[in-house]
Amino acid sequence: MATRVDQVKATLQPNDHPYRNGAWTPVFEEVDRDDLEIIGTIPADIDGLYIRNTENPVHDSIGRYHPFDGDGMIHTIRLQGGKASYRNRFVRTEGFEAEQAEGGPLWVGIMGKPDDSKRKGWGAHGSVKDSSSTDVVVHAGAILSTFYQCGEGYRLDPETLETLGTAGWVPEDGISAHPKVDEATGELLFFNYSTKAPFLQYGVVGSDNQLKHLVPIDLPGARLPHDMAFTENFAIFNDCPLYWKPELIERNLYIPAYHPDEPTRFGIIPRMGQPEDIKWFDAKPTYVLHWTNAYEDGDEVVLDGYFQNEPVPAPLTNFPAGYESMGASIDLHSFKPELHRWRFNMKTGETKEETLFNDYPVEFGMINQQVAGQPYRYVYSATGEPGWFLFNGLTKHDLETGEADHISFGEQRFGSEAPFIPRANAQSEDDGYLISFITDMAQDRSECIIIDAQNVAAGPVCTIILPHRISSGTHATWATAEQIKAR
Repeated sequence: MATRVDQVKATLQPNDHPYRNGAWTPVFEEVDRDDLEIIGTIPADIDGLYIRNTENPVHDSIGRYHPFDGDGMIHTIRLQGGKASYRNRFVRTEGFEAEQAEGGPLWVGIMGKPDDSKRKGWGAHGSVKDSSSTDVVVHAGAILSTFYQCGEGYRLDPETLETLGTAGWVPEDGISAHPKVDEATGELLFFNYSTKAPFLQYGVVGSDNQLKHLVPIDLPGARLPHDMAFTENFAIFNDCPLYWKPELIERNLYIPAYHPDEPTRFGIIPRMGQPEDIKWFDAKPTYVLHWTNAYEDGDEVVLDGYFQNEPVPAPLTNFPAGYESMGASIDLHSFKPELHRWRFNMKTGETKEETLFNDYPVEFGMINQQVAGQPYRYVYSATGEPGWFLFNGLTKHDLETGEADHISFGEQRFGSEAPFIPRANAQSEDDGYLISFITDMAQDRSECIIIDAQNVAAGPVCTIILPHRISSGTHATWATAEQIKAR
């Protein structure tokens, strides 16, 4: 039986918002369960923790609600010895605790009017709550949850999910979502962005959770980078031509605009480099949410990610009034991402780029993290439900042969990012498993599925039934038993 640990005080009223209902219906209870029902057999060589962050709103919004505004909730499933246990907890951020005490919302979301916030906010936006609801990694033995428009970075105990507080090394302007953990060194690489010069910072935290390096990276103005990449020797940043309108920032308004006449710029800096060491490269205009990997190839730095063919897509006409553009901006079939490769020659300054796959829109890619920053072969991407920010399947792309292997989650079944779990004594890069939570609307339940990464189309090798239906979500990570005991 599941043990209810807490029932969080929620004031969210019944509503018709497309991202607070259906597969995105939030949950307010925190539970533990150790005797999960298993259909099939959990592979005996899996020993670790699957972790997913989720936007899970507790209160009505001040102004229009965007799904990225929700409070952070961490869901985990611990796999060991063929058994599975589940926990979920809210990230106890300063903003979450303040709204619990208030009994209602205190901050607008990214679609609200900043002046309507009742208190000063966090990060680059300055008027929104740091909900710590975007990304999640494991570093120095703790879970680190982050907020996409820059926040404080919250550490959680991987066994109990107790919020341990903020990461003490975070600079004044916070850190963005998508810090990167290099498993080869144990280092965490991070960045932030703000509305004041130099507009971006880059830092490195050691395996001992101590700040080792922090430098400014000067940009022409306030930008909206969402992700970064790294190789063995370099960190890579982007200056995409989709950013807040400078003249509106001065009026405390944060409305992005796309500038297709401007190039996408990439800055490459040695891992422990200084600002004067950075080299800049121009490429075709686009916006990129996520990168898959990067590596060095002779004089070139190679970067792979999801090139958007329509960074500002046409509004979705079937969405409620006021939400048409928002709906399109998070629908893969609207902004049309495809797996793309950039090559930057560090000697000549030349940029080459090519589309790797354009079979259908894919995003939110995962790789075997043991080859992060190194030459690699496989990417495991999510496919989107048309018209929605929901993942309806996974595609494995073989970058060497050009082949693709796909699995659909099934009708009315929606998953999240699917991290790669290396098999013990693996014989190849794809020798392991993929794991994802599934929200099944037809059966009104949630599951965790495990897939053989070498035979994706065959479907799950096992299905683990969760004690309650959870909200759909996006970013996730896998940590081995050794990594969660590293403190």
